[in-house]
Amino acid sequence: MPELNWVGKDKVITHHLDVPYRVLNRLYSFDKDGQHEADNGSENMIIHGDNLEALKALLPRYEGKVDCIYIDPPYNTGNEGWVYNDAVNDPRIKKWLGEVVGKEGEDLTRHDKWLCMMYPRLRLLQRLLAPTGAIFISIDDNEAANLRLICDEIFGARCFVADISWQRNYSTRNDSKGIPAEVEHLLVFSKQPGWNPFKLERTDEMNAIYKNPDNDSGAWTSDNPFAPGAATHQGMVYAIQHPFTGEMIYPGIGNCWRYDQSEMFRIFSGWTEYELKDLDDAEERARVCGLSADEVKPGVLGIVLAKPLEEAQADAQAVYERGQWPRFYFTRGGLGGVRRKTYLDSVGGLLPTNFWSYEVAGHTDEAKKEVRAMFDGRVAFDTPKPTRLIERVLKIASKPGDVVLDSFAGSGTTAQAVLNVNKQDRGNRRFILVELGDYADDVTAERVRRTIRGFKDTRVEEHVLFEQKLTLGTLRKGKDVLEEATDVFEQAQGQYTKVARPRIVTDVSGKSGTPFVRVVARQEHDTDVSGTGGAFSFYELGSPLLIDGDLNLEVGLERVREYIWFTETGETYQPESTGVHRDFLGRSTAGVGYFFAFDEHAPTVLDREYLASIPAECASGSYVIYADTCVLSDQELAGHAITFKKIPRDITRL
Repeated sequence: MPELNWVGKDKVITHHLDVPYRVLNRLYSFDKDGQHEADNGSENMIIHGDNLEALKALLPRYEGKVDCIYIDPPYNTGNEGWVYNDAVNDPRIKKWLGEVVGKEGEDLTRHDKWLCMMYPRLRLLQRLLAPTGAIFISIDDNEAANLRLICDEIFGARCFVADISWQRNYSTRNDSKGIPAEVEHLLVFSKQPGWNPFKLERTDEMNAIYKNPDNDSGAWTSDNPFAPGAATHQGMVYAIQHPFTGEMIYPGIGNCWRYDQSEMFRIFSGWTEYELKDLDDAEERARVCGLSADEVKPGVLGIVLAKPLEEAQADAQAVYERGQWPRFYFTRGGLGGVRRKTYLDSVGGLLPTNFWSYEVAGHTDEAKKEVRAMFDGRVAFDTPKPTRLIERVLKIASKPGDVVLDSFAGSGTTAQAVLNVNKQDRGNRRFILVELGDYADDVTAERVRRTIRGFKDTRVEEHVLFEQKLTLGTLRKGKDVLEEATDVFEQAQGQYTKVARPRIVTDVSGKSGTPFVRVVARQEHDTDVSGTGGAFSFYELGSPLLIDGDLNLEVGLERVREYIWFTETGETYQPESTGVHRDFLGRSTAGVGYFFAFDEHAPTVLDREYLASIPAECASGSYVIYADTCVLSDQELAGHAITFKKIPRDITRL
């Protein structure tokens, strides 16, 4: 498989293993009662900090458990001055490049820097993704090709699902240079090969093509009576006699009948009586199959009328007039070709394709308006994603109860999409957002707060009250045009929120560049947008658990116990286990008991005295004991089914 190489790759290819494990410190929780210090137990998380370290911090609890990942990483356009700087020149990322890549990083190109930044993050995201999960990555042409190659390497080329084209604009800029970009990429990879999306709900527009002209049991639409594969399904290539015209109907070249012959015989017998007959038509069937006559399957019978044509016509005409035609029917009042009914109740949902138009997935202007509405007219980001785009991702890649992760959270669109979809289907999807920027609380979390409790949305409508094209003729009477526009402006005062004075503008369509005199009014409407409900907790990245190989007790002993339990079992830690024994962490679902014998003031020893302190309910089966030293012999350990692990040497480094 082709592999992408770049300057600095050898330094970052395993960097995710060297990232320190940091604890997550909850600062506050938010729910219907507002913001408070008490933990509300919500599994929705917003984490402020470097997403590389945050992803590492999530591993003990969420490795292999995240069902859907959506990320919108920096596009690496080279632009500066963004609130979320996509030029990968954020001082913190520069510092990281200097420390990880070393002096070599000073000579990296913009693309090398971007790849060095993305590679270890994608490594951790792949570990977090569930076996049945998928990751969706928004990107544009600047890094799309590079991203595809490193995803092939990390996730596996067989796990590539699609490169979806999202139509981000509803109109193309007329002043664009070169070929204007109308779409962005949404690159999709799964954890394992063979991933399939859920189907989308059908729309009224899609269902409108289904009719019921023959008073059948349900609405249907006309479909192809044939299926491909004539050469490999020769037993399904034969003639069926038309009951109205008597013509022998064969499948089209390369095609066969949709169903096997017994089913086709049953269906057509709904028009009149049929029988099977050898038509000695090997040459015709061979022509359909694309074979020679001596290669075609012998002995395939035709389905022909069992009555004289006149009687068969009368039978078929009676069925046509009665209605409820058989599954295969004839067009043009019975005199046309054969078609097949496909019933609405059998088609199911809509299978998503690799093109998402702005009508179904939103566009960038819509996204800006969403943010403006929530933040009193301010737009905190130049290029937010529309909520509908991520809602569509969630509908095809998640189900109620799933965990959704966005480690480039930005303005928090993913959390809003999760809450919206939960409200629509009464689901309980959980979101985890990670944001590096200082606005993680003021923007990211604030958007989620407003989504939960609702907000006031000010909708603005623009009305063109006066419009006059400026031509040579109107210029001659320019004073009259200006007076008329001014009269309209003055009469509109008080009827709208704001009326702009007459001004000369260029045709907004941008096609002709024709100047106009216009008077435009703005009408603002305040509407209350109801909240979705829900809750979350806000976290900061805390101190590392291990410093120079030793335990960092500043994080708290309970965090160490939780970490060891997670790394050993991958299961949820139940701190109440200490009621059985001060060092007992619990018993895993595999039946193994775990003890962490640690005292910050003195070394701990695994000896006979320690074994005697373990109550009988903990001592059954096998168990693992962490301690500073062990004086028991290998025979004694084996006899008690004990695995000794030394602190801190044997503590797993994620």
